[in-house]
Amino acid sequence: MSLSTAERPTATAADLPAPRRVRVAAAFAVAAALAVLFAAVHLTQGTSSVGASDLLRLLFGGDDAGTTQVLVASRLPRLLAALVVGVALGVAGAGLQSLARNALASPDTLAVNAGAYLAVVAVSAFGISLGVLPSGGLAFLGGLLASGLVLALSSGGRAGPTRLILAGTAVALALGSLTTVLLLLFEQNTIGLYAWGSGSLVQSDLSGVTRLSPVIALAVVGLLLAGRRLDILALGDDPATSLGVDVRRTRLVVVLLTVLLSAAAVTLVGPVGFVGLCAPVIVRLLARAVPGVLRHKVLLPLSGIVGMLVVVGSDVLLRAIVGAQAGVEVPTGVVTSLFGAALLVWLARRHRDAGNTPQSTSGRLRTRGAFLVVLAVSSLLVVGAVIVGMLAGDTWVLLGDVVNWLSDKTGPAYTFVLDQRYPRVFAALLAGAALAVAGTTVQAVCRNPLAEPGLLGISAGAGVGAVTLISFAPLAGVWAMSGVAGLGALLAFAIVYGLSWRGGLSSDRLVLVGIGMQTGLFAVITMIIIATDPWNTGKALTWLSGSTYGRTAGQVVPVLVALLIALPLLAYARRDLDLLALDEDTPRVLGVRLERTRMIALVAAALLTSTAVSAVGVIGFVGLVAPHAARALVGGRHARVLPVAALLGALMVSAADTVGRTVIAPAQIPAGLITALIGTPYFIWLLWRSRTASGGAS
Repeated sequence: MSLSTAERPTATAADLPAPRRVRVAAAFAVAAALAVLFAAVHLTQGTSSVGASDLLRLLFGGDDAGTTQVLVASRLPRLLAALVVGVALGVAGAGLQSLARNALASPDTLAVNAGAYLAVVAVSAFGISLGVLPSGGLAFLGGLLASGLVLALSSGGRAGPTRLILAGTAVALALGSLTTVLLLLFEQNTIGLYAWGSGSLVQSDLSGVTRLSPVIALAVVGLLLAGRRLDILALGDDPATSLGVDVRRTRLVVVLLTVLLSAAAVTLVGPVGFVGLCAPVIVRLLARAVPGVLRHKVLLPLSGIVGMLVVVGSDVLLRAIVGAQAGVEVPTGVVTSLFGAALLVWLARRHRDAGNTPQSTSGRLRTRGAFLVVLAVSSLLVVGAVIVGMLAGDTWVLLGDVVNWLSDKTGPAYTFVLDQRYPRVFAALLAGAALAVAGTTVQAVCRNPLAEPGLLGISAGAGVGAVTLISFAPLAGVWAMSGVAGLGALLAFAIVYGLSWRGGLSSDRLVLVGIGMQTGLFAVITMIIIATDPWNTGKALTWLSGSTYGRTAGQVVPVLVALLIALPLLAYARRDLDLLALDEDTPRVLGVRLERTRMIALVAAALLTSTAVSAVGVIGFVGLVAPHAARALVGGRHARVLPVAALLGALMVSAADTVGRTVIAPAQIPAGLITALIGTPYFIWLLWRSRTASGGAS
């Protein structure tokens, strides 16, 4: 199955033949029977002692007030919420995939859920109490703006799956950064919203379901009415126009209805991950066995039923594995995200690469004099960032105080401040350099100028290791943290690399598998945090957002060691990296041992990323922005890009850390949130600049 376009319907106007109608009816019957079975099992699960036998007695006329109360007050609201949300997300995903003609389009990959979630959190953070429907309206606006931006950046999703995923990931990361800032700064007002942000089905009553169900039903009916136009639109814009379909109006109507469905789901239970991706893809995979299933009057409702199966089945599986009480605390969206990540990886492995994307060199080669000037200016800016970082914070000091501190002549107050501050400054400096060098390497190997270590699952792998150690062994030492984070990063990298290999390494496949791995690992991180300490998420959130808070000099040493190992190695391989960035054939012709060089380069990137993550947490976009800026300044030769990128990365994270420690002192904004907010506009600009290129960054 190609991921570049959605599967097209086998018919658009004529009625299905009788054998096909029988198969379609059978598909609906099987899906409905499974939904009934899952719902029945779901009703038997819960924290009370009410079991299947009690429910059967009630069904056959028994009169047990306790059983009735448990059923009405707890289990039915959770089940109905799961059913309603499954329908909404399944139908929304099917509509978005048809609209974008891309099998990877969904409310998650188009950042609809991220925009809606930010709107809901913002309302709660500022203490505004709104009803279900007004909250849903705000979620709708947030999701609409986010999806509109992603579709614009990815040429409506038709520029290829990698571009769509990268655009959605970037926008979702930026919106997620804003959401995390609100969760950290307004922790009292947003208690419980972190778990809810992964899709929690816990309901206190039926009010939310009863108010949002009519909205969802109307949106589903609207999409069904647009089904024939979507059938024709699958043929292409020009054929659809010649057949009398108003393409622009149809796209607008479908976007509005799908975003409305997604926003209603987020308002009710939070962002339940990847249901909108899984359900329609599962239905589309039935096309060979059930001809006619791709017609939208079949595809949309069947996707809704499969969406119900995914949500209810995930909730049943969750509570069967972790128990009823833990099933209340751990959000169901964690399980659906894991399922969606596995499906994304499977789809990526089936992806037929349209050709390797050449590495952008950002124009002509600069002169040696220009390179030396850039190098000198960057070095001076880094020195200035270090000085400002030492001076600024919740307690400002003077340059003379720093000089006296270096001479061991300061009083105890300033000595304490500067002793606590210098490890943070150097942690940011070295981590930024490490991430920038890793990003430069990954972009060369992948031949994709929009790739970075975080998008290959490396950062998330390190994050799983570090969060596991924080949660289960909080007193573990610096080297234990670095070792576990490094092991997690290398394991994630090894899995991504192995899954991406299919008679050769496709850059598109590597990025798609990496994003799938990243999604799954962040779901694991969420489960660990909530399962071990659900009411103290600020600790892990701060670390996951990339913070230098509480860093010691010992935590900086592993990053320094990694840089001292990796930089000479990559400098030695600089010409091989230049050749790798061109295409697959040139390095082989010139005698480069391609797979060995690629493996060494990616292992170096994983080592740099893992030590940086263990030192300062997860910081995104540094590995994307710094290499691009370096190439724009000094050209594409890695002998020049590597040192300049390292300096720019160090400057970026140092500046972000200083700003985060200063602007709202004594409170702090994690450096990773600042870099995400800085890096996202740059990333969006890169996508926008190349949006008309065929294949682009795909």
